[in-house]
Amino acid sequence: MLPEMRSLEKHMTLGAINLDKTSGPTSHEVAAWVKRILEVEKAGHSGTLDPKVTGILPVLLGDATRIMDVLLLAGKEYICLMHVHKPVPKKRILEVCREFMGPILQKPPLKSSVVKELRTRTIYYLDVLEIEEQHVLMRVGCEAGTYIRKLCFDIGLALGTGANMEELRRTRAGPFREGKTLVTLHQLADAVAALKELGDESQLRRCIQPVEVALAHLPRLVIADNAVDAVCHGAPLAAPGLISLETDINKGDAVAFFTLKGEAVAVGQADMDSPEMLASRTGIVARTERVIMGPGTYPKAWKLAERDASAAAANAAKR
Repeated sequence: MLPEMRSLEKHMTLGAINLDKTSGPTSHEVAAWVKRILEVEKAGHSGTLDPKVTGILPVLLGDATRIMDVLLLAGKEYICLMHVHKPVPKKRILEVCREFMGPILQKPPLKSSVVKELRTRTIYYLDVLEIEEQHVLMRVGCEAGTYIRKLCFDIGLALGTGANMEELRRTRAGPFREGKTLVTLHQLADAVAALKELGDESQLRRCIQPVEVALAHLPRLVIADNAVDAVCHGAPLAAPGLISLETDINKGDAVAFFTLKGEAVAVGQADMDSPEMLASRTGIVARTERVIMGPGTYPKAWKLAERDASAAAANAAKR
């Protein structure tokens, strides 16, 4: 079944919400409120935001929570307001900010829950949008696990003045961006009220997107119907089960398996690069790591073969 044609009940067990977090609550509290508003058993957030930080907090529902790790590793974008502790020429601020693009070394702050070890993170871009006296507004695109508060602190050290993060908003988390799909908790509650009071599910469908949206940043492998159930049981994808693929896949890359109808089946790791996949008639193309689709959604391969044989026999009898 096409993802957009799922029943609302099924849609809410394979849903993703592009949630606009407000300043104040923790990410855990926000996910708990979503669970309470929607009256669902399972909801989880991907990519923790500090209480005072606002912006995009992807929330996954039901079986979609199985791909949480995939979203956690996706790149992020932030709009940050940094305060420089002493006046510095604009030219110097721009020079120092440029030095922080590319790989940088960071040690997580004391308040974080991860191991306090020095590690490398990549700053994809750091655009200074505006400088007003000692305030610097900048847009930062970075690898998952980058601490913007620590980035501001380190820029301050490089300037020789000290600096701190004053405000922060996340504007992108993997495939989730600001725009029409971004919703607040109030809008989510209003959508539930519209369903209960008016029987109108359109608002809820606008707030909750199919899980497939949360995988848009991964290379896509389209697999044959007769390979779907095996993958749903955790089997690796063999070359005969591959129908099409996106180019520029390298061995070891995270990939998403989709049906011919565009349904998400699983996520896994490529066992070959793109040219090998295209050329191979045998062998393992990718290993299954997280199954999204429930086993039995598609018939087993032998049942499909039996069905096709019966259909061919029926057509022959008609002739």
